[in-house]
Amino acid sequence: MVSLPEISKDAADTRLSDGLAAAEARRRLDEIGPNAIPDAGTTAWRRAARKFWAPVPCMLEAAILLQLALGEYVEAAVIAMLLVLNAALGFFQEGRAQATLEALKSRLALNASVRRDRAWQTVPVAELVPGDIVKLSLGAVVGADVRLLDGEVLLDQSMLTGESLPIEGGPGLETYAGALVRRGEAVAEVTATGSRTKFGRTAELVRTAHVVSSQQKAVLRVVRNLALFNGAIVVLQVAYASFLGLPATEIVPLALTAILAAIPVALPATFTLASALAARALAGRGVLPTRLSAVDEAATMDVLCADKTGTLTQNALAVTAVRAMSGLDDRRVLALAALASSEGGQDPVDGAIRAAAQRAPGTDLPRLTKFVPFDPANKMSEALARDAAGDELRVVKGAFARVSGLAPPSPEAVAAAEELEAQGFRVLAIGAGPPAALRLVGLVALSDPPRTDSAALVAELRQMGVHTVMVTGDAPATAAVVAHAVGLDGAVCPPGKPPAAVRPEEFAVFAGVFPEDKFHIVKAFQEAGHTVGMCGDGANDAPALRQAQMGIAVSTATDVAKSAAGIVLTEPGLGGIVAAVREGRVAFQRILTYTLRSVTTKIDQLLFLTVGLVMTGHAILTPLLMVILMITGDFLSMSSTTDNVQPSLQPNAWRIDDVTIAGIVMGLCNLLFCSLVLAIGKFGLGFGTGALRTLSAVTLVFSGQAVFYVVRERRRLWSSRPSLWLVLSSVADVLIIVTLASGGILMAPIRLSVIAGILVAATAFAVLLDQAKTAVFRQFRMA
Repeated sequence: MVSLPEISKDAADTRLSDGLAAAEARRRLDEIGPNAIPDAGTTAWRRAARKFWAPVPCMLEAAILLQLALGEYVEAAVIAMLLVLNAALGFFQEGRAQATLEALKSRLALNASVRRDRAWQTVPVAELVPGDIVKLSLGAVVGADVRLLDGEVLLDQSMLTGESLPIEGGPGLETYAGALVRRGEAVAEVTATGSRTKFGRTAELVRTAHVVSSQQKAVLRVVRNLALFNGAIVVLQVAYASFLGLPATEIVPLALTAILAAIPVALPATFTLASALAARALAGRGVLPTRLSAVDEAATMDVLCADKTGTLTQNALAVTAVRAMSGLDDRRVLALAALASSEGGQDPVDGAIRAAAQRAPGTDLPRLTKFVPFDPANKMSEALARDAAGDELRVVKGAFARVSGLAPPSPEAVAAAEELEAQGFRVLAIGAGPPAALRLVGLVALSDPPRTDSAALVAELRQMGVHTVMVTGDAPATAAVVAHAVGLDGAVCPPGKPPAAVRPEEFAVFAGVFPEDKFHIVKAFQEAGHTVGMCGDGANDAPALRQAQMGIAVSTATDVAKSAAGIVLTEPGLGGIVAAVREGRVAFQRILTYTLRSVTTKIDQLLFLTVGLVMTGHAILTPLLMVILMITGDFLSMSSTTDNVQPSLQPNAWRIDDVTIAGIVMGLCNLLFCSLVLAIGKFGLGFGTGALRTLSAVTLVFSGQAVFYVVRERRRLWSSRPSLWLVLSSVADVLIIVTLASGGILMAPIRLSVIAGILVAATAFAVLLDQAKTAVFRQFRMA
């Protein structure tokens, strides 16, 4: 990077007249690179490949290879279809970072007016280099970080700093790429380009922002726990089969069956489907999830970082208070202030005053004869008018110190101005009277008012166990006033870089922070063990929106913020945040049901294979029967994603170790039932190996349904009514296995009376298992 020395007045004058030589500009461009954000997107084929390189896919791929080695091509094809389905469901939910970068780049100016070889010329903004002299004009977007050398401009830096008020800029001021020129014209020197600008570092933060979702962690830990438990069981099975002297033609299918039994094949797809259904429900309520993982994270979110400007507030200046002096009323003060305000311009202060005056029109208003726009040197604008009697009237509007200096001293006005400024308002003084005898007639206080529903949002989230903090680039005094208005009462973080290991409970407000500070605040909260949401509207919020597990862009947000966020509110207001949290918690309960059912049945199946091997001396299930169980059990059980559930009152958390222990306990209970049925079939009914395998498959299906209905309800199994789709899936599961078993299709036939007896026994077993579940869930606080 080219370092630039401080500019003396003589040097500045020389650069103003000459600018860089074209050859020197080319040399710097070659050395530093273009003034652009580098592309770093992941190709579609790489994203697709990742879907086949994860624990569950790898286990399925190993099973496919074993099936092919055994010549069981139909079974291998079925498992391959399951593998592709899992990958396809997740593939189309990625790639948001690249879209964010594209939106960021679209905000930059395309061309710039630059002085080179002593002449002004227009060049693509990508060719700007440090040291270039550029011209900033009304309506232009600043194309690089610059230092003003000459002229006066009104700059809107809200997209980077979050400040609701534009700033006045003169020689010596440094401003950033992406700022918008609202008024005036200036000449400036480029100080940084490309990824080295404030804007570029924001884009780099978005590109590098990454957090592993709770869903990914949950799936990995489920697979890990099952692999550790089931791996040991498979080794014991193979060792015992070898001890019995079984041939390899029986041992290999036994091992393959055990591996298939250990794979929670539909678990990733169930997470995705539950989130997709929740996203569909939210879309009808003005909430658009752009990343399905954000729906999952809504359930576990316990901290919400909210931007101030445009999120908790309306991002529109409004007249907050009027203090009339000299016997005038508020309407008269507003009417006079409107005379000294430009009409139809881009100045937000003038627009707010004229809008307030129109809402409260006065009578007998002076007639405007001349308007003098705001002068940055004098810090005021003025108007000449004639009153009803034809007398000339001068009206001035501007900074209190400037206007009060033109009128006789007023202790009342000084006290009122100090009171309003202490509340974080921007205070303007209005002077009026004959040109030679101005007097202070009133004060106008402006602010960016809170949204009407901000306080209700903060209160409702607090009741739901979500702690809200304000993170803003605006001044601490202004931020503190807004925070108090919306119910965020607490300490304000001291100005400067926030502490590295800050905790959400330490401060209610983080003010004066830049985009990278918001990003690091979110990361600090995450490292402290919190699931963090971030709600914002500007490009300055994009890195934090991307880093947060649940990034939320409000309806008025920029394209940059919407691209970075995982959830976009499509309707005005903040009620969609509460809706997203509730719907996320509903999805969590549905996924928890499937996870509990999956862990319980997988453990039961592995242990049952072991008991069956000991009891019969043979594998009681074949790979084909296990594939049938996977299809009828694992995939039909995905209907839990439609079940009727109650969202929890507090944030959820994935305690997979507790889920695994609960699954082991209920799996052991299930094992007792299945082992008893198998013993009756072998020793009571005298079934042969083929019939015992069919009996085992039927028993696992029916006991699996019993487990399903027991774990779907955190209270007693009859406490709520299951959804229609869940009931239909259960009927389909039962009918499929009854048809196959009674008809001898793909398995040895057994009598229908035996099947009916197992179904009745499984129903009674469900009631007994519910007793054990209640105690287990109470122990592990599953709600």
